[in-house]
Amino acid sequence: MTADDRPDTTTLVEDLLLLLFQPASGTIAGENTLFYVLGGAVLADLALGDHLTTTAQGRVGGVAGRPPADRLLRPAWDYLADKPRGVQTALAAIGPGLREPVLAQLIARGEIEQEPRKVLGLFRTTALREGRTGRRARLLADVRQVLVDGAQPQARVAALAALLSASGTLPQFNREIPWNSAVITRAKELERGDWGADAAAAAVTRTVTAMAVNSAIVAISVLPRS
Repeated sequence: MTADDRPDTTTLVEDLLLLLFQPASGTIAGENTLFYVLGGAVLADLALGDHLTTTAQGRVGGVAGRPPADRLLRPAWDYLADKPRGVQTALAAIGPGLREPVLAQLIARGEIEQEPRKVLGLFRTTALREGRTGRRARLLADVRQVLVDGAQPQARVAALAALLSASGTLPQFNREIPWNSAVITRAKELERGDWGADAAAAAVTRTVTAMAVNSAIVAISVLPRS
């Protein structure tokens, strides 16, 4: 079953942004490095749906004749189908434009809701709050099972947990996912593509996710901290 054929048609990049959304504050964790991990999620989803391939030179390219149906994924496939690119180049090209359309899609699905508010009783603004679909809680439970309970992950959940780890925001989930040495060790294993036997068939997805995660971590590590 490909990513486009599965009953759950949300993309990995939507799931990642929904997880990064913090209901208590109405903000998105890791905003200053967001485009790297969102771009990585798009690459992982393309690989998961057999839309992406890798070359011996460590580049990624779109599989000819296999464009994804999802509009969030199609621009990245078009870019990579033109010619294989280095992962760092791909992240820089496809990542910056993702936040707004992905957030709009989450709002359209009811996963995140917009709430009108007034500042100082005068100025109208819009705040974000968690929707009532329960999807964020289910995603967080899936990631917790892998990182905390030691469950063998499906490829999709493994990629989601690896990208969440790469974002550097896991400490902010300490209430649901304890920030301890065991979790850190498992998260680093997932970043490297050590997903276990159940995900063995997803070799390209594992490779692409590990490449994207490594590139994101390198890029994030050299950014100034606010």
